[in-house]
Amino acid sequence: MSHDQTAKTKKGMGLTTQIFIGLILGVIFGYAFPKYAVELKPIGDMFIRMIKMIVVPLVVSSLVMGIAGTGDFKKLGRLGVKSILWFELATTIALFVGLFVVNVFQPGVGVNVTAGDAGSAAAAAKKTIDMTQMLVNLVPTNFVDAMVRGDMLQIIVFSTFFGVAAAAMGAKGKPVVDMCISVAEIMFKFTFYVMKLAPIGVFALIAFTVGKFGLGMLLPLAKLIGSLYFALILFLALIVAGATLILRVNFFHLIRAIKEPMLIGFSTASSEAALPLAMEKLEKFGVPKHIVTFVLPTGYTFNLDGSTLYSALAVVFIAQVYGIPFDYSQQLLMLITLMLSTKGIAAVPGASLIVIAGTLAAFGLPVEGIGIILGVDRILDMARTACNLTGNCIAAVVVARWEKELPDEVLQVAYAQSYED
Repeated sequence: MSHDQTAKTKKGMGLTTQIFIGLILGVIFGYAFPKYAVELKPIGDMFIRMIKMIVVPLVVSSLVMGIAGTGDFKKLGRLGVKSILWFELATTIALFVGLFVVNVFQPGVGVNVTAGDAGSAAAAAKKTIDMTQMLVNLVPTNFVDAMVRGDMLQIIVFSTFFGVAAAAMGAKGKPVVDMCISVAEIMFKFTFYVMKLAPIGVFALIAFTVGKFGLGMLLPLAKLIGSLYFALILFLALIVAGATLILRVNFFHLIRAIKEPMLIGFSTASSEAALPLAMEKLEKFGVPKHIVTFVLPTGYTFNLDGSTLYSALAVVFIAQVYGIPFDYSQQLLMLITLMLSTKGIAAVPGASLIVIAGTLAAFGLPVEGIGIILGVDRILDMARTACNLTGNCIAAVVVARWEKELPDEVLQVAYAQSYED
């Protein structure tokens, strides 16, 4: 499938460059004119909304099209098992990297304890995540309602069954599958048009963030921010290097290929904003559509590498801030707790905050410590989102290679294309 939307602009400046310029100008404008920068929030919100309205029809149509193309429950089950195994491995590595970095750099030592946002901390502490109910909620009672709420897991469950049923219908189901193919192509074109506005949307969002919170908020917690960013980069480097050696895939080419959705995810702190473009880039890289449309949306729920790493780092950080001993045996127990509690919570508002609050309470640590990190959470969230996106793109390539659906000759073409882009 050819996507002219992935080509560089005719003017010669690539979309990545435009987005990066928008990001830098947004920081400068927000710092120089904070009063006016705050007023740009509606423009940024409109851009996010434009992206989000693409996601549901794109995922549904692509998933039905991909599954109907195989019509094989056994293959679908195999895809699911392999995806979950990789997700579990990646998130476990993320947890260990988070613990390693927070223990080595000790970003919480020397931070002055402030009241912070006690109200938000208290509210987070009162919320709990019912894992049993979460499993029940995988199945939608009303597909239209699931689409309205953007519940990606429910959408995936419905689309999976619908795709298999459409394939089983044979010729009678073909018109529906053909319609899904057309819808998917239209939504990719739609994405192309919306991405033209990405530099403006990124400029507005970054300018608002800097204008509202100011660069001065970074100084007291600079060590925390630096530790998280370093931990996320270290984690991705380990995953990329390991997968490159085992699967004989040069994942550094993949990073180059997905640089645009990575920048979108980082700038907007929204996984949904980067999803359509990430799907397109992965297909261009040679990953089959049915794998992209299954692994990526599922990964946004079960493979939140950045958020998982952050949760481990933040809990130990708060223990350090309050000078509370938190030995390695307790940290390992916390790691097991987070392995379970960070799965399937992407659709929960403020999910990371709730997980951190619950973990703090479970280990007798002060929940009000959340208030300390709330001021810079947006800066932290940008990095978490970019890591979540990158981790899921890596997962899609890993599963495709594992399934022997991404041969060497296809990869060579993808490598050459990544250099051209």
